[in-house]
Amino acid sequence: MDVELAEVRDFLASHAPYDELPEAVLAQLPARCSLSYARRGTLILRAGTPNDRLYVVRSGAVDITDEGQLVDRVEAGGSFGMSALIERAPTRYDVTAREDTLLITLPQADFDELIAGQPQVALHFAATHHRRIKAALSQLQQHHRGSAVLKTSVRDMVRMPPVTAGPGLSITEVAQIMATEGTSSLLVMEGERLVGIVTDRDLRRRVLAACVDPARPVAEIMTKDPITLPDVALAFEAMLEMTGHNIHHLPILGPDGKVTGLVTTSDLVRLEHSSPVYLVTDLQRQVDVDGVVGQARRIQGVVTQLVDEDATAEDIGRVATALNDAVTVRLIQLAEADLGPAPAAWAWAALGSAARDEQGLGGDQDHALVLADDADPDDPWWAALAEGVTAGLEAAGLPRCDGDVMATNPQWRMTVGRWREQFARWSHEPEPDAVLWAAIFYDMRALHGDASLVRTLREEVVPMAAGSERLLAHLTGQAARMRPPIGFFRGFVLEDAGEHRDTLDVKRGIAAIVQIARVHALRAGSTALSTSARLATARERGLISPETAADLLDAHELLSYLRIRHQAGQVRAGERPDNYLDPKALGSLDRRLLRDAFGIVRSAQQGLAARVPQVG
Repeated sequence: MDVELAEVRDFLASHAPYDELPEAVLAQLPARCSLSYARRGTLILRAGTPNDRLYVVRSGAVDITDEGQLVDRVEAGGSFGMSALIERAPTRYDVTAREDTLLITLPQADFDELIAGQPQVALHFAATHHRRIKAALSQLQQHHRGSAVLKTSVRDMVRMPPVTAGPGLSITEVAQIMATEGTSSLLVMEGERLVGIVTDRDLRRRVLAACVDPARPVAEIMTKDPITLPDVALAFEAMLEMTGHNIHHLPILGPDGKVTGLVTTSDLVRLEHSSPVYLVTDLQRQVDVDGVVGQARRIQGVVTQLVDEDATAEDIGRVATALNDAVTVRLIQLAEADLGPAPAAWAWAALGSAARDEQGLGGDQDHALVLADDADPDDPWWAALAEGVTAGLEAAGLPRCDGDVMATNPQWRMTVGRWREQFARWSHEPEPDAVLWAAIFYDMRALHGDASLVRTLREEVVPMAAGSERLLAHLTGQAARMRPPIGFFRGFVLEDAGEHRDTLDVKRGIAAIVQIARVHALRAGSTALSTSARLATARERGLISPETAADLLDAHELLSYLRIRHQAGQVRAGERPDNYLDPKALGSLDRRLLRDAFGIVRSAQQGLAARVPQVG
């Protein structure tokens, strides 16, 4: 072999993915390559122009940019140009020599032959491209103001050691300690193990209001096994926990699991005066529906602020869901106060995106009632509760469901036993409507009442779906038909009529990912609800590859982020939020990322269809 060719061969053999090539293939490759030189600052590839070769950096480095934003930096051994070759499409990015650079190039025809015969090479290039999607996504999410609540760790918020006491002390002794220390809370410890927490609110409600003898042990009135956070968590995570559980004190644990301090809502307020924690508190203080409706109008502003900061779409979805949960719970509590005690045990269940903690702006209502088996579903108490809460939510800005998937519909007010029978019918005799209902109701989360009713129901019915090849086949077919809005030649498929004419329905791509994750979770017999948790389960069970799971997570985050950013802009403009993006209003980076995300969805749909046979 020529000395120069031998040097190229040895160089390729020391870098991925060429180091995985069979010896015979690697030996032939250098003769098909050429060498070229680019001086520092040379534009090697221009976005939007054709490219007919793969580039490998022999020495030096190049910058890959999109409209001036750095997407990737490729140094010796790295490759670029493969996306245009794989897709037979114009180059996506500008590529500029960062320094004097020597390049090895491989023509399109030889590249096609290489990836056709060596699938591991094709996988490597696909993964490289998707990493660049992730890097570009991080550029989109650069914050504008930089909120402290999104950047500060709870470790940095702990100001002093917590006040503690043993569980054997009396309520009076604990109250005296709290008064002496000037604190509103106290941690109850058995040695170094946290077993409970007592707050001023506990002393008022569980002792004074309940006429409990203050000589009793504090263990009888403490909150047992309180929610905690590790000290590496961000203040934002503390905010989410407080919002979701309507609590005001969070014990903080060090790396060894021992308590290091306590974070309170007052600590958060010092960071962020508009914290959602305080909106939840204000909602709980309302004494009538009008008051709840007035506070609920603040939700859009809180969510819009999070978009203006560097929160991810996943975190924004959790906050939006927690705030809507707080509105719903307070409306339920007010309805209970008006109606009197419930005739039997029951639970209010959130459905769909609310169950998955993935709400945005502009959604509607989806909920149901799960009743104990000794309840009478025809008792007028249930209908009155459902109508009162649904009307309150409608006044608060959440429209009624067009498909009538709400507790106001007697069809969705059933005992556990009747729910179990309904899920069994969906599993064993799935018709088109049944498949639609199954996709909705397998996303069910207890919001208020006896949560064990919903938990037990889901633990029983998810295995039904896992064991029903017919239902899984129908759900897979539904997932495959949720075509992302992208056409043959990688152009966007736009609405062609109505008020949303010439816009792009981004929800179609999001819904497809949600359905793919749902099918995989049901196949695994998992009761996970969020899309990210379902994809993690599918990856852990070997149902999808780690690369596919990561790509789908990135695509879901990107599409959700672009949607919530679009909706926040509509709120600022005084418009009702929707899911329809105007491609002409998107920058070139956004458009390219959308196309990439939709491509990931189509690939995952094809992979799912190959694993689970569809029913025609």
